[in-house]
Amino acid sequence: MAQQGASGRPSAPADSRRTRPASRRQFLKNAGAALALAPSALLTFGARGAEAGKTEELSSAAREELREQFLDQARAALEAAHPLAGSASDVLSDSLLAELGEPSGRRQEKLLATLLPAMGPPESQPPTPDEGILLRMQRDLRRAMQKPVDQRRWVMVIDLRKCIGCSACTVACKAENKLPPGVVYRPVVEEEIGTFPHVSRRFIPRPCMQCDNPPCVPVCPVGATYKRPDGIVEIDYNVCIGCRYCIAACPYGARTFDFGLNYNDGTPQEAPYEGQPSLEYGRSWSRQNGGSPVGNVRKCQFCVHRQAAGMLPACTTTCVGAATYFGDANDPESLVAELMARPNVMRLKEELGTRPKVYYLT
Repeated sequence: MAQQGASGRPSAPADSRRTRPASRRQFLKNAGAALALAPSALLTFGARGAEAGKTEELSSAAREELREQFLDQARAALEAAHPLAGSASDVLSDSLLAELGEPSGRRQEKLLATLLPAMGPPESQPPTPDEGILLRMQRDLRRAMQKPVDQRRWVMVIDLRKCIGCSACTVACKAENKLPPGVVYRPVVEEEIGTFPHVSRRFIPRPCMQCDNPPCVPVCPVGATYKRPDGIVEIDYNVCIGCRYCIAACPYGARTFDFGLNYNDGTPQEAPYEGQPSLEYGRSWSRQNGGSPVGNVRKCQFCVHRQAAGMLPACTTTCVGAATYFGDANDPESLVAELMARPNVMRLKEELGTRPKVYYLT
C-alpha cells in the first residue's frame, strides 16, 4: 500500500522519483522552448506553482479547485507563448502537480531550474515579425551564454530620453536582491537643467559601472573585489572584511555597506520577507543572525544569477519606458552593440580612465 504524504496524496517510492516519465521530459522540453519567449508566461506559471506548493494548508475541495485553476492558467500561458506550447500543455498532468504540491518552499525554484536548461539552442526558436525589445535582448543573452565566459562582454545602455524617473528599476532591484534599508544598487539621480522659468529635469539611473579599469579592485586589501573574465566586478562576501576602502575608491558612489538593518527594526515582530535569502552570485545568502552579507560592502552585479538562468537583469525587464538595454557588446548582432555605435552615446566620468561599461543615450 502506498504511503501517504503530508498533504494526503500517495508518495511515490524514492527510486521512482529518480526516473522522469517520458511525457514529463517532453513537457519540460516544449515548455522550456515556449516560455523562453514569454517572460510574462513564465512568471504566471511560476506564481501558480508557488501557490500549488502551499496545498498542504488547504482543504481537499480548495486544493482541487486550486489545481484546476493552475492547470487552466498554465495551459493558457503556454499556448499564448509559442506554437510549441500546444504539445506542452497536452502533457501538463497531475504528475507535475504532485511534485509541485510537496510542502517545500524551494519547489518553484526547482521547477524553473529544470525548465530553463531544457530550452533548445537559440537557433531552434526563429524570431517572429512582432518580436519586442525584451525578447530580442533575451535572445541575445541566451546566444551569448553559449560562448565561453571570457568571450562575453556584458554592457548596459540606458536611454535618458526615455527614462521618466519612476524608479521602477530601483524597486525591482531591491526586491530581486532582497536589499535592506540603506543598501541601493540602482538609484535614479535627478538633475535640473536650465534656469527658471525655462527648466527641465533629467533622470539618470546609476547602477554599478562594471568598469574595465575598476579603481575598487586594487584597493581591496584581501582581494574580495575582483573582475570576472566577462568584465563584471564581483564581491566575495566570504572574504570581504568590511573595511570600505572600495567605497571611497569608487568615483560613482555605486557601493553601499550593509549595517545589518531591517525594515521591521523596532516593531513587535519581523515580517516574513525580512528572512528571505538573497540569491546574489548564484548562492543563497541569509542575513539572519548577522550572516553575510551583513558587514560587507554590496553593489550591483548585473544580476549574474538571472543571467545563469537565461533571464535579463531585473531592472531591464521592469523599466516602464523601455529605457534600459542589456547584452553582450562582443556580439555584433546584439541590440546593445547597435546602440553603442550611435553618435549620441556618452559615459560618466570618462576622463578618469575607468572605462565604464554603462553607456547613456542623450
